[in-house]
Amino acid sequence: MSIMKRHTILEKNSLLLTVSILVVVSIGGLVEIVPLFYLKSTIEKVEGMRPYTPLELAGREIYVREGCYVCHSQMIRPMRDEIDRYGHYSLAAESMYDRPFQWGSKRSGPDLARVGGKYSDQWHMEHLINPQAVVPASIMPGYPHIAERDLEVNVVRETLRTHQFLGVPYSQEKIDNALADLRAQANPDSEGVDALLERYPKAVVSDFDGDTSRLTEMDALIAYLQMLGTLVDFSIYDNKANLR
Repeated sequence: MSIMKRHTILEKNSLLLTVSILVVVSIGGLVEIVPLFYLKSTIEKVEGMRPYTPLELAGREIYVREGCYVCHSQMIRPMRDEIDRYGHYSLAAESMYDRPFQWGSKRSGPDLARVGGKYSDQWHMEHLINPQAVVPASIMPGYPHIAERDLEVNVVRETLRTHQFLGVPYSQEKIDNALADLRAQANPDSEGVDALLERYPKAVVSDFDGDTSRLTEMDALIAYLQMLGTLVDFSIYDNKANLR
């Protein structure tokens, strides 16, 4: 029997065709899934990555709550135009502590994976309160309420414990000092800054909203934005590529 005749039998017998499809899909799925059970991690760790500071984590919660991810991805694709515009392409390890991660294909505004350090705290505050004041063509709505709301600091330890349960390596020391670290990051004159930087290297310490007398949601959100893309030294990867 020729191959064409065997193919005709499959096409004319819907039950046989369905079973054959299920068999092929099952084999393909097993080939892709089974090897994952023998890997300790599907993400290659990179030097510099660390869990979010309590203030950054609080800012990220606000970022997700306000739906910022709907218009801004944090996924620079390995294509020349994106790399030229936004910087080094995104690494999986950069999102290893994200619950949920912010990768995606929808982008009404610029990608924010490398926005950390690109603008001043004052720029971010003005942009979040009235985007058109700094970017006239922006279609982004304003979020002035973030500057007016006090940050809910009483839930910071529970938030870290929740992420610890999900696999983020927060030590008991970090959880115990969460409130002190949160306050220290938003006050450069605080005595706890050195301890904060020891627990969270490269943490950006600043009076983010310009007022050290109170902690606001604006402090937390800007702290989160200012660390995005700043933890990994991408020159290492660029040098490796040049040596090839």
